[in-house]
Amino acid sequence: MTDTGLGDVLDTTYTVLVKIGETLCPLIIDTGSADLWTASDGCQECSKYGVALYPQESLSAVGQDVDLLYGDSRTGTHASGPIGTDTVGVAGLSVPDQYLAAIVDTNTSVLDTGSTGILGLGFPPVSVIWRQLLASDLQGPVPTFLKRDINPNKQDDPNTLPSFEFLNSTSQSWKRQDGPTPYASPIDSFSTIGPFVTRLVTLKLLSRPLVVTTLQRDTVSLSGNAGTLSLGALPYGLADEYLTWVPIRGYRPSEGGLPPSPEAPNEVYPLVWEIPIDDVYFDGVKLPRSPLSPSTISLSALVDTGNSLIRGPQDIVGHIYALLGDSFDCSIPHNLSFQIGGVQFPVDPRDFAQPMPVRPGTVYADEAARCSPALAATDPPRQGGFLYSWSLGDPFLKSVLVAFYYGNITHPSQDPPRVGLMSTVPSDAGSALEKAVASAVNNGGIFPSASEPAPYATPIELHTVPLENVSPPMTQGPQWAYSSGAAGAGAAARGWTTSLILAVLVGVLGHLYR
Repeated sequence: MTDTGLGDVLDTTYTVLVKIGETLCPLIIDTGSADLWTASDGCQECSKYGVALYPQESLSAVGQDVDLLYGDSRTGTHASGPIGTDTVGVAGLSVPDQYLAAIVDTNTSVLDTGSTGILGLGFPPVSVIWRQLLASDLQGPVPTFLKRDINPNKQDDPNTLPSFEFLNSTSQSWKRQDGPTPYASPIDSFSTIGPFVTRLVTLKLLSRPLVVTTLQRDTVSLSGNAGTLSLGALPYGLADEYLTWVPIRGYRPSEGGLPPSPEAPNEVYPLVWEIPIDDVYFDGVKLPRSPLSPSTISLSALVDTGNSLIRGPQDIVGHIYALLGDSFDCSIPHNLSFQIGGVQFPVDPRDFAQPMPVRPGTVYADEAARCSPALAATDPPRQGGFLYSWSLGDPFLKSVLVAFYYGNITHPSQDPPRVGLMSTVPSDAGSALEKAVASAVNNGGIFPSASEPAPYATPIELHTVPLENVSPPMTQGPQWAYSSGAAGAGAAARGWTTSLILAVLVGVLGHLYR
């Protein structure tokens, strides 16, 4: 096993240091997407952020550009640049000739956080780079219309699945127009042009096909726990039986999933880290199922480190807001919990409560700090689109250790992918919240907050944020921000200075690219 520490920008983005060529790049870890990209020195606007930009001369370009689109029905962002290869490494593990995008233009706010890009930890089918390279291998240079099919604009249809139309001809033979392809089937390309973690797994560079995350808390009530990314094994002292394991939803071709290879026609592949949910509870009361989702679609959630909020059905999120009012007393702990695999996994009340602003020069008139929930609505599932109703972002993921088990990526029926969860919420979380609020009230309305870089990454200022500088979070925020399941969404971020405040980071950043 190998592991490495994570950076944390006000609990809105979590970063890991990735070596691309000779450049150390702090990248946002994103389980909702599968593409790897970093800002390059070809980006004229990127130099003002003071981060280490990847030199384009280090990239072995393949003659193709990619446009990575993110967003839902409420927002949309992009990152574009040439595709090429270089050696990529994390925590001492590296692979040569890894495909990535060297971004020259983006309207995401990744760089505001001291990050330079995204490290997608998702499955190959949602990788835009993989699909575009595979389409090129099959058909030659990818025309503009096919690029739109490969990565549809989710601003037009936010829940659109990745397209595999370019694979239709493979039912006859795996040959391009001007000669044979280097692959017998799509899955044979995973180990060569697939995403970074996919290649770590298929090239057997990990002792187990496993990635584990723990996220630290750096706002409201600092946890003191180290955020880590573990590769190839569970953290020391843990065993599989300590975790609750649940399967990943597979998408059949009839549901928009990846077509199986000719030698394994019955395989069903996952698209994203989507797990079944038994039920959702708020303050001990089971919430109803949303009628916005067809009854034929079972309840599920995307597990997404690139989402700084918890997102759910608009009517259910609205119901919770109605129970709380426009704001609630931060010192009163509320319990949002998800029953998964028969086990309750609560959100730590210190992560559920997001501080609301006070007027400049004042403190709380009633000596009660006001908060809003770390919740936003997302687009409902539908047939022909992604099927999850909830997106479990960082407020949930700070409350659990999560093991992402890839299994057999090319033949999932032989070793199915799954997710393991273990709650890390302490028994005194409620009283810890009360103490944090009391301290903030006595301190003029200032909650502690910190931003820490990934080890050896771009330094980020450590500071506290006065509540009068905090903007309220959006109740109808973007579905994705830096990541998300659709055509490879990503992870969100906005900034880390006092001008870019905590609630904006949590709300608008909640999913910058979803």
